Amino acid sequence: QVQLVESGGGLVQAGRSLRLSCVASGSIKSINSMAWYRQAPGKQRELVARITSGGDTNYADSVKGRFTVSRDNAKNTMYLQMNGLKPEDTAVYYCYADIIEAGVVWGNDYEGQGTQVTVSS
Repeated sequence: QVQLVESGGGLVQAGRSLRLSCVASGSIKSINSMAWYRQAPGKQRELVARITSGGDTNYADSVKGRFTVSRDNAKNTMYLQMNGLKPEDTAVYYCYADIIEAGVVWGNDYEGQGTQVTVSS
């Protein structure tokens, strides 16, 4: 069974940095695109950053220049380096991945349990 587990969230002051990690485990043949989403209280979930298996990335306008998404395919791990954090970045951050399991032809979407990021002013 495939699992995604996020870590690295916490409480930080505005202007500081955090690095989130998302590790995929289980019977994995390959991972296509991976992404970070976030959801603040009372707001809809929004895409923060996405990275393809080849390393192509795209970001929400609100985080461009401050956040960097990367991945280590050998470790089935994705990262989100968040610099210059702002109070409006406060949210639960979720990891998503399109994963092809061993013995399966097509991929399925998986979601982690989320990690809380709180930025104080």
